[in-house]
Amino acid sequence: MAKTNIVWHDHSVSRQQRESLLGQRGIVVWFTGLSGCGKSTIANELDKQLHELGRATMVLDGDNIRHGLCAPPERLAQEHSREFAARFGLGFGETDREENIRRIGSVAALMAASGLITLTAFVSPYRRDRDRVRKIVEAQRAGDFVEVFVDTPLEICELRDPKGLYKKARAGEIKNFTGISDPYEAPENPEIHLRGGDDRTPAEQAAEVLAKLGIDS
Repeated sequence: MAKTNIVWHDHSVSRQQRESLLGQRGIVVWFTGLSGCGKSTIANELDKQLHELGRATMVLDGDNIRHGLCAPPERLAQEHSREFAARFGLGFGETDREENIRRIGSVAALMAASGLITLTAFVSPYRRDRDRVRKIVEAQRAGDFVEVFVDTPLEICELRDPKGLYKKARAGEIKNFTGISDPYEAPENPEIHLRGGDDRTPAEQAAEVLAKLGIDS
């Protein structure tokens, strides 16, 4: 194997110093679940509640990330060559999803290391990909990855279908769609298990996550 000449450089400011400045512990709260399960809504509500407590946070959302960091080839082709777009753009097949989650996990780990409470909302359908992110995040410190499974039944997600994606998937217009033509591997032992589709509001569900994180003012 050829040498890459990649060497890790320690920072002059430690993670502990950054966290001390912010007065909080940097962690990654990873929301996962089917499209339409409510993960983005709950994550953003949790972000609001944390902000009101004076916490420093950041939300990484599936759709937003696809506009830049993990943009699809057709989007990259608007500003880059076709060769560049084909090589670095990400579609929605299994391998592309694997790379999508790897990139996000690496960025989330950097944010947590800077002391931010980092909230992510991604379908992230494959268990092995989520486990790999856990290893990335917890390489520096155990317990920094908190998996939140928003467990909303498929039929409820389909009824909501805010983007009309399930309808298109059922019609064969979208391939590799989780829950329809691609599998979703539910977490086996998530730190937090939310039962989606009940009568609780997103604010109430976010408050449950907040309480289980043990974060207060």
